[in-house]
Amino acid sequence: MRIDVWSDVVCPWCYIGKRRLEEALAKSGEQAEVVWHSFQLDPSATNDDERDLATRLGEKFGGGREFGLQANERVTGIAAEVGLEFHLDVAKAANTVDAHRVLHLARELAEAGEAPADTQGRLKERFLRGYFTEGLPMGDHATLTRLAVEVGLPEVQVAEVLAGSEYADDVAADQAQALAYGANGVPFFVIDQKYGVSGAQPVEVFAEALRRAAADRQPVTLITTPGGSDADACGPDGCPI
Repeated sequence: MRIDVWSDVVCPWCYIGKRRLEEALAKSGEQAEVVWHSFQLDPSATNDDERDLATRLGEKFGGGREFGLQANERVTGIAAEVGLEFHLDVAKAANTVDAHRVLHLARELAEAGEAPADTQGRLKERFLRGYFTEGLPMGDHATLTRLAVEVGLPEVQVAEVLAGSEYADDVAADQAQALAYGANGVPFFVIDQKYGVSGAQPVEVFAEALRRAAADRQPVTLITTPGGSDADACGPDGCPI
């Protein structure tokens, strides 16, 4: 089973949705390849914005800083229900394009056999924890490099990617694909290129999507003549007559 996920590393519902998906997978016993795709919630965000998250939320959605504080408190409580520790009071503003480019590097190295298969997933988790729990600046190159090296990426290659624009087109392509699917927000999950799940749905919703996808992959049950003999048919070597 393959699960494609569009999300951002500064999206609280993306982290919560990740945990709920993982719980559904654990309960189902399904083995899945999870591929992480880029989606920037705010491509215009800057790394030098010194306003705290509550202030930024209040100005963006209205209601002032008090609204932002209440929103942070609510999502922090929901995160705790799935075992996540949020410290949004220290969350730093960031443009996440470079984090996404490094995630593409991790995926490419894994696909080439130059890194373990789960490297991209582990890096995604590290970036999310860095932002939500540790208050790390996820637009800072030194921080991104340190976290990537922690999960096993070669420091030289990470530095080369961050020094240029490699994978920027892949980030843009991911964003375009999400919009083509009709995803105007994240997280957005596509299971076996057939079943879509929008948002951080309850575990039961993920479980049902996994069940349907697994059912679709069940082998066809053959109906044969009594005794199980095959009827006449054509095969790779032709048609015996």
